Amino acid sequence: MVKNIIFDLGGVIMTIDQNMALSRFKAIGLVDADNFLNPYTQSGIFGDVEEGKITADEFRIELGHIIGHEISYDECKYCWLGYRKEVPSRNLELLKRLRSNGYRLILLSNTNPFMMSWALTKKFDGGKASLDDYFDSLYLSYRLGVMKPDPKFFQIVLENEHILPEESLFIDDGLRNIEVADRLGFNTICPQNGADWTLQLMERLSK
Repeated sequence: MVKNIIFDLGGVIMTIDQNMALSRFKAIGLVDADNFLNPYTQSGIFGDVEEGKITADEFRIELGHIIGHEISYDECKYCWLGYRKEVPSRNLELLKRLRSNGYRLILLSNTNPFMMSWALTKKFDGGKASLDDYFDSLYLSYRLGVMKPDPKFFQIVLENEHILPEESLFIDDGLRNIEVADRLGFNTICPQNGADWTLQLMERLSK
């Protein structure tokens, strides 16, 4: 019986726009942005900031060195938020319904301070509530120093929440993340980025 539902952010709760993020970073001078940015796991300084190895300001400085001129925090944030296409209201409404039905909702996300400077404000859903208002717990890669698909990330959740994988359902659009969760004994759903997964989730919970 599923008691806990663990969600990815980008590609599940929020539809991501990889091309827009690439376009914005290229516009400020990162001509080889494709070599750094990935829909699921970043590399170089992009991976370092998401894994908490460097701070947001260190990322800003290093990015400036790479492209040859100084970049402001707001410019970095604007580029990272290129990933943000939309937060479908159907997803948020279902999150509220699931919590009212007694499910424990947990977020497990590879993310960074720039994205969270938006998501952890009421701008996240258009002015009513922030990301953390929809969840019981947030597990963010840059805060914990580990990224999916590392099994350690999942183990941190299990230990901190005192939950069992067989009583938990993990929803992520990244196949590698799903494969690790499967091996650890989680129930899983792997929707495509931006797909409506709400009916599939409710069908799984009704079994």
